[in-house]
Amino acid sequence: MANLPILYSFRRCPYAMRARMAIYVNRISCELREVKLSNKPREMLLISPKGTVPVLQLENGEVLEESLDIVFWAFNLNNETKTYKNYKSNENKYNDLISIIDNSFKYNLDRYKYPDRYSDIDINFHRNECLKIIKDLNSILLRDKYLFSDQIGIADICIFPFIRQFRIADTRWFDEEMNMSAVLEWFLRINESKIFNKVMIKYEPWLENYKSVIFNNSQ
Repeated sequence: MANLPILYSFRRCPYAMRARMAIYVNRISCELREVKLSNKPREMLLISPKGTVPVLQLENGEVLEESLDIVFWAFNLNNETKTYKNYKSNENKYNDLISIIDNSFKYNLDRYKYPDRYSDIDINFHRNECLKIIKDLNSILLRDKYLFSDQIGIADICIFPFIRQFRIADTRWFDEEMNMSAVLEWFLRINESKIFNKVMIKYEPWLENYKSVIFNNSQ
């Protein structure tokens, strides 16, 4: 096999989803190693002892351990594209929104979706805190098909997996009662897209057969 970056991933992890989406849309080939979280590969732990996914090992041995580092690495390789130029011209706006999702939204999402993991949780409070942020997304999406753009870009890739998690907590409420039509249309557009369906192909855990999977846009 040609010397390719190696991506350790877990199919349902939202952080790993954003990494795979960024790699896919930028037409980068890598070796994908699906991780079983209860039996993490020694090879992954040797290069990233913290043991979380995604982890990307580059051809030169450099290791990227954070999903956003992988996203921006992928887009930097194609820095002449309209998508990347749009990001650079609105960098602070993009980064601020992604930071809100990764911090405030994720904090409340965890307590809304997994209340049994915490004590004295009011799930309606945490859902409403998430909803405040979704309202801001809805305002943006009333103006544009995607976040700040007419095509899928960095903000969409970074944010969509967490909105997906929010929807999973109560799909009927999200689809029928949340009353954020622009967010719902945006969500369904990405959820039903070729991009998302390709990055969600299911693979057996790498440790079970050590069979390499080449992950790229030609799948």
